[in-house]
Amino acid sequence: GGAVLLVSEHGDARRRGFWAAWPQTGAPAGQLLATGVLSALTAVLSDGAFEAWGWRVPFLLSGVLVMVGLWIRLSVDESPVFKAALARAEARKEQGGVAERPPLVAVLRDHRRDVLVAMGARMAENISYYVITAFILVYATERTHLSQQTALNAVLIGSAAHFAVIPAWGALSDRVGRRPVYLLGAAGVGIWAFPFFALVDTGRFWALVVAVTVGLVCHGAMYAPQAAFFSEMFATRMRYSGASIGAQFASVAAGAPAPLIATALLAEHDSGTPVALYVMAAAVLTLVAVGCARETRHRDLAEADDDTGRAPARTGGGSSVAERR
Repeated sequence: GGAVLLVSEHGDARRRGFWAAWPQTGAPAGQLLATGVLSALTAVLSDGAFEAWGWRVPFLLSGVLVMVGLWIRLSVDESPVFKAALARAEARKEQGGVAERPPLVAVLRDHRRDVLVAMGARMAENISYYVITAFILVYATERTHLSQQTALNAVLIGSAAHFAVIPAWGALSDRVGRRPVYLLGAAGVGIWAFPFFALVDTGRFWALVVAVTVGLVCHGAMYAPQAAFFSEMFATRMRYSGASIGAQFASVAAGAPAPLIATALLAEHDSGTPVALYVMAAAVLTLVAVGCARETRHRDLAEADDDTGRAPARTGGGSSVAERR
């Protein structure tokens, strides 16, 4: 939530979708790093060595990324939008003598609809991503008897394509709107669910690559405009809490159990069809949620909202001072 808001508030409003999509490339970039390290370890270590100690290596290496991320965040200045919001909050405090409170309650009171839209928007995005990149490693090895290395290589190639298309989808959302691009992605993963498993079932490497790559390209059409879409959805005092609550609650409800649910469906039915139906059902939920949302790409984040915390029809604002502090 904080990363995409920081970029959204710093960037050019006319290209907000493009610039805000760059933090989203952290997902495929992380997937490339993680899958690359795992692929290298499985290539050089025996199964026994990997199970004994090799699996710990990626976790230890990730600690380096934590330090890099911390250094970047401490080095980046607050956005002009936030500084303006800070000045207004300080002025209100001096005039009324009351400091601004965290807006969690106000978000749930005034932005219930937007929180639900954000959660619904993430259903297909989150579930499809974990099915395509995590569950596929189980499905491909157990159903088609492909090696884990082969499945990892397919995910690597798909993640590279995913990384490349995310900024492009973000730029397209600046031209045609967040909702059309998002709806295209949700429809894409829903339709692709059945061809996805049909291709994997062939047991051929090239078919596995096509299945993963097309799936991640469709996923990118949701993931790319999501950053700007969620940032623009909430008013000034609520943005940080609203965007984060909507996104993270959905991650817990949708993404976290997705590999477990998919694995259970495979064990119960010995087929990819129930998993495809699961992804399609999530896509329908996302289509309904985004279809009920308002288009946001014309909102100006530099303009303040009114005292109720509700954003004007075509304008938004910066994040809450209390939240960002």
